[in-house]
Amino acid sequence: MNKLALAAVALAVVLGATACSASTSAAGSGAGAKGDTLSGNITVFGAASLTTTFTALAADFEKLHPKVSVATSFAGSADLVTQITAGAPADVFVSADTRNMDKLTAAALVTGTPVDFATNVLEIAVPPSNPAKISTFADLAKPGVKTVICAPAVPCGAATATIEKATGVTMAPVSEETAVTDVLGKVSSGEADAGLVYVTDVRGAGSAVKGITFAESSTAVNTYPIAALKASTAPKVAQAFIDYVTGRVGQKVLAEAGFGAP
Repeated sequence: MNKLALAAVALAVVLGATACSASTSAAGSGAGAKGDTLSGNITVFGAASLTTTFTALAADFEKLHPKVSVATSFAGSADLVTQITAGAPADVFVSADTRNMDKLTAAALVTGTPVDFATNVLEIAVPPSNPAKISTFADLAKPGVKTVICAPAVPCGAATATIEKATGVTMAPVSEETAVTDVLGKVSSGEADAGLVYVTDVRGAGSAVKGITFAESSTAVNTYPIAALKASTAPKVAQAFIDYVTGRVGQKVLAEAGFGAP
């Protein structure tokens, strides 16, 4: 091979490597793959405890697929089931427990089999100064302690009831909320001495609250499933989003937020 031919081969190798590097960089930056044909709009109904992580995941998914738009709506899982059953337009449902997902499956409103993608456990949240000097789960039942919990129909409330039964501790909460974010809000604002929320909520709140772990939380581990809905107007996009959440990137984001593996 003459020198001119060798130079041509070398140039081709360099250009190929550069193109590969640029392609990898674009994919890593979330710019979207060249020739991406995925398009459409979806609405994701998600459990309140997923607000921060799924807002971020939806935004990243849109960057990967420029022709896709993801709207999100967060509330207590039980409230979301009621809305979907009543005909609220949604493409994907993400529950904080399997019980509420089972309701939609039984009503034949889910496409395929729901996929478990994360787990979560409860943690005690108190104001940074911890005015009631809470240190154990039993302390939440002490006279005068203003404790806030989730309502029994909500996954975090069902988990609370399970722990109460397992420990024999019976609380007299000053309020029962329909979403775990409302419990956290009352604690961070100083309206309550303590509240039972998820580990991920405490982590996401930063310095607004102080978290107190307790061994009894292991008696109530919540499993989070995700599924596409039959009423979806963009089933391919809905499934692609589910694949993204359950895939490597989605699982990394969830783990960093404090969620456990499914």
